[in-house]
Amino acid sequence: MDRQNLTLLTDLYELTMMQGYYKSGNNKKVVFDAFYRKNPSGGGYAIACGLEQVIKYIKELKFEKEDIEYLRSLAIFDEDFLEYLSNFRFSGDIYAIPEGSVVFPREPLVKVIAPIMEAQLVETAILNIVNHQSLIATKASRVVYAARGDGIMEFGLRRAQGPDAGTYGARAAVIGGCIGTSNVLCGQLFDVPVKGTHAHSWIMSFPDEYTAFKTYSELYPKACLLLVDTYDTIKSGVPNAIRVFDEMKAKGMELKNYGIRLDSGDLAYMSKKARKLLDAAGYTDAIISASSDLDEYLIDSLKVQGAAITSWGVGTNLITSADTPAFGGVYKLAAVYDEDKQEFIPKIKLSENSEKVTNPGNKTIYRIYEKETGKIKADVICLVGEKFSEDQDLLLFDPVETWKKTRCKAGTYTIREMMVPVFIDGECKYTSPKTMDIKEYCAQEQSTLWDETRRLVNPHNVYVDLSRKLYDVKMQLLDQMSEQ
Repeated sequence: MDRQNLTLLTDLYELTMMQGYYKSGNNKKVVFDAFYRKNPSGGGYAIACGLEQVIKYIKELKFEKEDIEYLRSLAIFDEDFLEYLSNFRFSGDIYAIPEGSVVFPREPLVKVIAPIMEAQLVETAILNIVNHQSLIATKASRVVYAARGDGIMEFGLRRAQGPDAGTYGARAAVIGGCIGTSNVLCGQLFDVPVKGTHAHSWIMSFPDEYTAFKTYSELYPKACLLLVDTYDTIKSGVPNAIRVFDEMKAKGMELKNYGIRLDSGDLAYMSKKARKLLDAAGYTDAIISASSDLDEYLIDSLKVQGAAITSWGVGTNLITSADTPAFGGVYKLAAVYDEDKQEFIPKIKLSENSEKVTNPGNKTIYRIYEKETGKIKADVICLVGEKFSEDQDLLLFDPVETWKKTRCKAGTYTIREMMVPVFIDGECKYTSPKTMDIKEYCAQEQSTLWDETRRLVNPHNVYVDLSRKLYDVKMQLLDQMSEQ
């Protein structure tokens, strides 16, 4: 993780295609779009994440001497091409939707405009970074939504697929809404809160449960959260915790950020029984935290059952997005620059599967909000240069079922362009906000979603429409292809 140069973090075919472009003299400027086709976990939205690492990757994109030597050893690449790589620098443009933004299928999260050799090289790393971090941020946002205002702590490092996934995944989880992480390295790198209590081994290492609790309370009186299920939660764990709290209070110690943690058993039943015991002892403000293979569905079920839990530690199912372990983002050519015409010529990819037919051209995205509520009404993918005015009626239509139309009356909606310039002519023009600032922005973004879109099962899908101009270009290309 210390090595920032990820230049060889690519698929071999990116390099073999690059050599092919080099040998054939084909290095036209092109547009590639990185987008996804389906929301993860059956949800109604996703959270864009990973841009900060994409920026670092592009800045450090350089073939070192040892990289060239390794490529030479493969006996695939010619010396003139290797010489070209030794002087390689990214010189293109990158536009992206900012991290923490709510996003939807088929709209570009990242757009690369560059000579095709450069644009091809960066494909794999961009997808690797954005797919993973967007997946975890999205999963976190669902878990946080299920908790209905309770704090969610990310506890998944030991179950993540390696140090990189555990650390960048923890950052993504915080952006998605977690209040902190157990990952200390993530806390150091990204200045996010680190949180944790103790393990069962702490209890078991002492002569008895009470002594373990008492010792812990003396060490951490301002963060005394005691794990009560090592032996018997109700008969010994909670009573021993109450005994320690009584002793702390008798010494005049302020009880703050204190309580118990449950890590096994019937969490609904145990938490309600524990709440009664704590309340009867006068500790009505004691936290009841829970862990144990939680996800958004189990948390939602526990909330429905009236579980007395107000803080949740979520590990494996969050850091791995266990029910949907891949985001599925793709990177597709959308346009090729014509030097004679001085314009981008739209390109389209066909498929037997209609959802895999791409949207052509050099595009951007506008988000339409209902003015009265501030909620998202639709997204419109359009060609760069198209203009819309809030002072005029806006006709939206479904690009597949085109008879479905919605007219937004002038003055009833607001509009916002989603993509921002990140690199221009190879120079970075964007400063990534701090992680906690992105988290706050992400919370604001999620507040623009309707509740129907945020529900965990069978959500309402936000419309992602095409502008009339882009739709006509797409239909024209489809007609041309069918005639060939």
